[in-house]
Amino acid sequence: MTRHWADFQYEIYLNGMTGAVPRLPTDLTRLEQLTEQRLGPGPVGYVAGSAGTGSTARANRAALERRRIVPRMLRDVHERDLSVEVLGRSLPAPLALAPIGVLSIMHPDAEPAAARAAAAQGVPFVLSSASSTPMEQVAEASGDGERWFQLYWAKDREVTRSFLTRAKSAGFTALLVTLDTPLLAWRPRDLDQAYLPFLHGVGTANYFSDPAFQAGLAKPVHEDPDAAVMHFVGMFADPGKTWPDLAFLRENWDGPIVLKGILHPDDARRAVDAGMDGVVVSNHGGRQVAGSVAAADALPRVAEAVGDRLAVLFDSGIRTGDDMFKALALGARAVLLGRPYAYGLGLDGQAGVEHVIRCLLAEFDLTLALSGHAGPGTLGIDDLIEESA
Repeated sequence: MTRHWADFQYEIYLNGMTGAVPRLPTDLTRLEQLTEQRLGPGPVGYVAGSAGTGSTARANRAALERRRIVPRMLRDVHERDLSVEVLGRSLPAPLALAPIGVLSIMHPDAEPAAARAAAAQGVPFVLSSASSTPMEQVAEASGDGERWFQLYWAKDREVTRSFLTRAKSAGFTALLVTLDTPLLAWRPRDLDQAYLPFLHGVGTANYFSDPAFQAGLAKPVHEDPDAAVMHFVGMFADPGKTWPDLAFLRENWDGPIVLKGILHPDDARRAVDAGMDGVVVSNHGGRQVAGSVAAADALPRVAEAVGDRLAVLFDSGIRTGDDMFKALALGARAVLLGRPYAYGLGLDGQAGVEHVIRCLLAEFDLTLALSGHAGPGTLGIDDLIEESA
């Protein structure tokens, strides 16, 4: 039987009959403030912070809020099916957990807890290259769960090749290549705390455990960790990469390749020409280019430019079920959820992440039904109107 995610609300109400209430808010927009109260300024600032004044992150939210849903009546929505096919995989809902690095700063169980939560709810977990836990351990925690790997494209080709080989061996089925972070942006919340976890060896687990990375060190990591950190810093990203370099990834990865950070329709067309399988319309949650176009404003043009030639995914600003509805109506096939699940992890570990997933999908399920849709496949631009600025 098709799962009705909306039933989570009745589970909450029934538990309430015994006096139990949810440990975390069901309004996911409240999680950031709660996390601010409970965790230190360094970790919270690293996750919540944005480039410059935060104008891009605010624009992401404003672009979604500016679009309003137009509900339709007297449509049969008794049986709903949220399942979709993305990158050749059948998913129970159009949702994946976005790659977020250094999750150990939020909770000691870090990436394995988030991977277990995603697997328990049947949604893909996207592991960051900059994770606190080696990819093989995260894969083990994920079990049979769908898992994708996000690549920060290193200067060292052999390290990149090794990462791809390891990820494939560990059962990661899709590769998401982040293009918008060839350099770290000016992020005042981190700068004001002088807080960059990588300089303390946090978020480097995939590198420090990699044989190609280790081959570039004069001494083993445990004998000279500072040298290992500096080697990591020197090769973490490469601002010299160009479109022809994508051929190297295709030669070394035989599954779907998705380019993350696409905002211009011409770049989406180039992704098609390069033989890519998908794009993520994203501005890195507002963390890279201050003053950037809002991701939701870029989404319709990208979706129109590529049509059905590749999968269009979306992140940057998703906080609620109606945000999901709007992103899909604007042309996305699925969305990636970022900060809210990191807050859930920080507040309540694996259970917190599961709570966030279930809340988001319950609200999305209800929004679909109450707007006259039995599944995401019927959503389109006509289901929204845009308020004037």
